[in-house]
Amino acid sequence: MRKTFPKREKLTHKKQIGALFQQGKSEVLYPVRFIYLPVADLPCHQVLFSVPKRNFKRAVDRNRIKRQMREAYRLHKHLIPYNPTNNVRFLLAYIYIGKQKIAYQQLETKIKQSLNRLIRV
Repeated sequence: MRKTFPKREKLTHKKQIGALFQQGKSEVLYPVRFIYLPVADLPCHQVLFSVPKRNFKRAVDRNRIKRQMREAYRLHKHLIPYNPTNNVRFLLAYIYIGKQKIAYQQLETKIKQSLNRLIRV
């Protein structure tokens, strides 16, 4: 599997985002909250990254955290389970809920743990 993050893997459709937040299941691995929703007949897994402005006023800080989350996801997205018999893919949202910035290694560990939790679904 190629370790890229193309545009088709980004969650941008408002209807899908709304469905994810209404019907999806949520888990917290502090400082990251992730929401997931298994959906049939998606071309690939789609992901959304968010950092609230309430916690980080400066756009520089929000963008840096989002960039780090995207990079951790890109490197470990191969851990997401895929069963070709039922063709189920995931809509995912990662929301940074911490009040302070943490080291990239800790953030990468949390993203990896969240992807491993999807195996149970």
